Amino acid sequence: MAKKDLNDDILSGGSISDSEKPDKSAKKAARQEKKAKKTAEKRAKLEKEIKDLRDKRDSETDEKSRAALTKKIDSAKNKLDALNGKKSGIASNNLRVIKSVVAVVVVIALLVAYVATGTVRKGFIHSTLQWTTGITAATIEDENGDKINIPVSTFNYYFANAYNNLMSTQQTYEQYGLSLEDNNLDVDFDIPLSDQTTTNEDGEVVTWLEYLYEQVLDGIKSTYMYYNEAVKANGGEEPEITEDQQSELEDTLSQYEDSANNYGYTLSAYLVQAMGKGVTESVFRREATISYIAQNYQSEMSETITDEEYTDADLETYRDSNIDDFQAVSIRIFEAGSEDDAIAFKDALNSDGSNFTDLCVQYSDDTAFNTSYYAQDEASTKLYATRSILQNAGYAIATATEGEDDSTTYPGLDWLFSSDRQAGDIYQYSTSVVYVLQPAEIPEASSVNVRHILIAPETDDEDSTDMTSATEEQWAAALETAEGIVDEYNSSGRTEDNFASLATENTTDTGSASNGGLYENVIPGQMVDAFESWALDPDRSAGDVGIVQTQYGYHIMYFVGDTGTPIWKVNAESAIANEDANSAAEELDSAYTIKLNWFGRFYIEKDTDIDS
Repeated sequence: MAKKDLNDDILSGGSISDSEKPDKSAKKAARQEKKAKKTAEKRAKLEKEIKDLRDKRDSETDEKSRAALTKKIDSAKNKLDALNGKKSGIASNNLRVIKSVVAVVVVIALLVAYVATGTVRKGFIHSTLQWTTGITAATIEDENGDKINIPVSTFNYYFANAYNNLMSTQQTYEQYGLSLEDNNLDVDFDIPLSDQTTTNEDGEVVTWLEYLYEQVLDGIKSTYMYYNEAVKANGGEEPEITEDQQSELEDTLSQYEDSANNYGYTLSAYLVQAMGKGVTESVFRREATISYIAQNYQSEMSETITDEEYTDADLETYRDSNIDDFQAVSIRIFEAGSEDDAIAFKDALNSDGSNFTDLCVQYSDDTAFNTSYYAQDEASTKLYATRSILQNAGYAIATATEGEDDSTTYPGLDWLFSSDRQAGDIYQYSTSVVYVLQPAEIPEASSVNVRHILIAPETDDEDSTDMTSATEEQWAAALETAEGIVDEYNSSGRTEDNFASLATENTTDTGSASNGGLYENVIPGQMVDAFESWALDPDRSAGDVGIVQTQYGYHIMYFVGDTGTPIWKVNAESAIANEDANSAAEELDSAYTIKLNWFGRFYIEKDTDIDS
């Protein structure tokens, strides 16, 4: 086989012969890649939908139509946010999770794609000038003047990832017809990167090669910064990575070795082919380990700040200084398909709100999911919702309006959070209809602990967690299963331990299966609507059991009890911890610098060798 043919086969997956059974890690990698690809496709599709809706809204002159389009845009953005931030299809992953200023680069999972999908960068000169890989490519320096020299081999390791990530992202956007130019992805991989320009995050015009170098240097600095701090915190000794991380690393390398052997390559030669000169097995193993250590330290640093205890005085001071962020309302709310429907809904709504749920069913889209979902009071109930919660949910009532002086106002939210509001007030704004249960106040209600068992409908799409497209029969089967589990619980002693055991055995929520379906410190804005409304119901008592439906399936709920900590305190603790963590990350980031080495830059990867 010619070298070019062999190289192309390696980069496109180099499948093992049919007689060889794929090992466990290969199957796992394939599943991970399939799931990642579907997520990327869904993300690109939503981004295209948002762009198309914005273009349509910009050309629309009718204010009602513009409002309806804005609502659809907000809804699509909410779905995009959920795609990026939902945890196991149930809980948002952003509560009490510290966002770092710069992300640690961990590339194990990404590298699976090199073998599995053929998205690996093409045309690099892989095997020549191997002796140059020990030359310093860049230097990191901390505030004490201590330096870390980054060899060419490490730079190439990161460059391969940055290059392939860019190529993969571009391919996904092209697949959905998104403008590459509008999304800063208009790079041509068939000509040298140094002959093309783009705009970096600072608004400067740079070549695509310089742009990638910036990404690579940022990634290296971030990883080695946290790694270096981890070593210092461990008395100068390198911390060990977890058993799971070590297993993941070994599984990945084992997969690569199988593919390498299939072509008569050593593992190191195979990795050099895939990632560039100098990226041998030892380099790959070393850089992956450093990335894991950096990731672990960053998490520990965040958790330390998150776990810090603040005094009541600290929390009250923060609350009083940011009072608008803590004001919350309890409402019934429905989003109609058009403003005309919203007006008709409001006109038909009883003054006491008693037919709100019936109207939700009447004015919702007639689908198998909506018919049963909106028949629940919980589906249209928002308890203790702040302005930001309503904005993040994409309700039309939370839509911003720009004034002639470029000022931004929120007339719907201003009405809802006005001191004039009273329980029983009814309001229609664009496509939103609202019935006020409790006007704005600082909620003294407590966060809660709940357990649940998720029973998702069985559909043909095994990788999807969104079940709204399931058939009526599939939903009915899921409900029958859920009711059967409730019957089993009722006949088994009705204890929390019994429920936890049933959750571990039956739930399809992988995020809570191992702890008996438990979610602790649940507060508004953290969980999906019906789940959250059931859990936060002020009339709930310890031991209550019920079934609610969400887009993920039927949830068998078990109310453990109140935590005793008011919702506003949980939010204040989280907000202060986030600010402290961001300050710590910024301070650490400013203590380190990285600079490309003048001599080493002649030996790092540059462009595809399209002329070779």
